[in-house]
Amino acid sequence: MEELALFERLVRSLEGPSQPPRAVESGEPPNPHEFDVRNIHPDLPGSVRRLFDDGHYEHATFEAFKFIEKEVKRIAKLRGKTGLALMMEAFNEKNAKILLNALATDSDEDEQLGYKHMFAGAMAGVRNPRGHEIALGDGPSETLDYLALASLLLRRLDTAGVR
Repeated sequence: MEELALFERLVRSLEGPSQPPRAVESGEPPNPHEFDVRNIHPDLPGSVRRLFDDGHYEHATFEAFKFIEKEVKRIAKLRGKTGLALMMEAFNEKNAKILLNALATDSDEDEQLGYKHMFAGAMAGVRNPRGHEIALGDGPSETLDYLALASLLLRRLDTAGVR
C-alpha cells in the first residue's frame, strides 16, 4: 500500500501547479481551484479556465477581455467600434449607452466616469497587448490578477442590472 501512496503523490506532482488535486481515499477534501479562491466570475467562457489550466496564461487573459468587449458591445448596441473607443462611447457619462447608476449626483457621475476609464484602460492596457504581442511572460499569479479585474468589471455590469 505504501508504494501505491508514493505512486499517487508522484503522479499528482506531475499534474502541475494549476491542477487542483483530487480527493484521496483518506477522505480529505480537494484543494479548491484558483478560480474559486479568487472568485473569478462564473460567466467567463469555459475556455478561459481551460487555457489557464493548460498554462496558456496570456491567451486566457485575452479571451476573458474579448468576452467583456463583446458583452459591452451587445449591451450598448454599438456597432463599428471596438476596444478603447467602444468603452469610451458605451460608458460616456454625458450620453451613456450603459448606465451604471442613475447619474443623479456628482458621485454617480464620478463613478460612471471612473468605470468608463477602467473598462477603456482594460482594453488598451490588458487586452490589446495580448492580442498583438507574442510571449509577454504572464504567469499564473498575474493572470489571476487580470481575471479578477475582468470579474470586477463583469460584476459591475451585473450590479447595474444591464446583463
